[in-house]
Amino acid sequence: MMWITWAIALALLVWFFQGTLDKQWNPNKSPTVSLNDSGLAEVTLKQNRHGHYVAMGTINSEEVIFLLDTGATNVSIPARIADNLNLPDLGSHYVQTANGRVRVYKTVIDQLSIGNIILYNVAANINPGMNTNEILLGMSALKQVEFRQSGKTLYLTEQAN
Repeated sequence: MMWITWAIALALLVWFFQGTLDKQWNPNKSPTVSLNDSGLAEVTLKQNRHGHYVAMGTINSEEVIFLLDTGATNVSIPARIADNLNLPDLGSHYVQTANGRVRVYKTVIDQLSIGNIILYNVAANINPGMNTNEILLGMSALKQVEFRQSGKTLYLTEQAN
């Protein structure tokens, strides 16, 4: 009987601390959204404990996790996730990554959103070598917004037309 009590206590501790660890990895599960003084959409992101900006968003209305990466030329999507999103393969090419030269497959994202910012027709790469749950939000998306960092906070603002 005592081992059942310990098993339940351990399960509760794992459940509690897993939620805490998840929040430390992605403190932006529901990014703060607003309109700035000019009426433009703005999303406020908090840094995670590793100094990265991770945020929930959508690709073609499907929920995904983004890791913002200003060093990535294009949005980079793990092949497994791209398959689930039914993204088209528009031909292969090679890119230089931090892990060396790799073959990726071009694609276009019809609609990408973070908070209340929506982007259309975003160039992206499907990367068979990525084994993460995060999509790298590269400059093909980030060049379409204004962004500024203040301390451990990043502000993304839609560009005026």
